Amino acid sequence: MAKPTVELPISKKPTDAELKKLKDYFKEMPVDEILTGLKFAKNRWSAKDAGTLKVGRKSIIQKEVHSVTTEQAQWRLKNWKMMIANYRRRGYSYPTISRIKKILVQKSKKKSK
Repeated sequence: MAKPTVELPISKKPTDAELKKLKDYFKEMPVDEILTGLKFAKNRWSAKDAGTLKVGRKSIIQKEVHSVTTEQAQWRLKNWKMMIANYRRRGYSYPTISRIKKILVQKSKKKSK
């Protein structure tokens, strides 16, 4: 029995490594799983192209705490109710806010240099 083959038009010529990966994926995975992954990738690509792709929680948290000094972290924790209001106004979820607070608590305990 002959194995089924698929011929697809694509936007640019893939490299040999890319072709090998595609062949491996089609050989190892069921077609419905591949289609599910392609649908997700297409939706993500469309959102990225339209500029509506939302950044993930980790990058939001890093943006909020990466350059905060010990003193700033302590001030933010002392004025936490105001900080929560600001974060909610920006559309952050409560789990995201609690993760920010957890990191601020850690930073507030570190000694200033």
